[in-house]
Amino acid sequence: MPTVRSTPGSPSDHPRECVSMVHGFLANKFMLAVLGRRLRASGFLTTAWGYWNMQCSLLVHADRYARELERLDRDPRFGTIHLVTHSMGCIIGRAALDRYRPRKMGRFVMLAPPNRGSFVATATARTFGRILRPVVELTTADDSLVNSLPTPQDIDIGVIAAKHDALVAVDSTHPHAPHAHITLATWHTGLLFSRETADLTAAFLATGDFKKVSATKSRQSVP
Repeated sequence: MPTVRSTPGSPSDHPRECVSMVHGFLANKFMLAVLGRRLRASGFLTTAWGYWNMQCSLLVHADRYARELERLDRDPRFGTIHLVTHSMGCIIGRAALDRYRPRKMGRFVMLAPPNRGSFVATATARTFGRILRPVVELTTADDSLVNSLPTPQDIDIGVIAAKHDALVAVDSTHPHAPHAHITLATWHTGLLFSRETADLTAAFLATGDFKKVSATKSRQSVP
């Protein structure tokens, strides 16, 4: 049974909505703590899922995360399961949903996702790819794993990109599916600690759209 956190005295606007959070490459679930606390303050329940092995395919983690989603789906405490993921965690989420789609599926917010690959992965694949397999899987090559995985077409997807991202180009954050998109003036990991990120995420989970905080809202539909 996953540990589900709630904030004492938090609003009850979303009492049965669980936000499953996943961290990115070479990170850990503790980096999701600030974002999780802010989402709980907005009335959501949260759970953080982590992984550590960077030598195996990200599909190995996707298999495990699919089982986590299945457990959450069976949990009677929840009426809705949302996904909020960061960086490579977004790709793990995409792959996991291809393996198991929760009956209680809600919305999917991706933070700095390398949906079309990372230019850093492309530049370092020859050097680090033999040791860190996801580096090869996340390149911008047309036939890379990340560019071959399906993206859900029938759920609300919101993408928050970082303007000063040194790992993922803003254009590469767009998935090949209808989605809402917004760019914040921060850096790749900085998204996790930004109040704007938390506010925008909570708004999207509640309404399926981003409210205007201090950035320009845009809507994208990519065939």
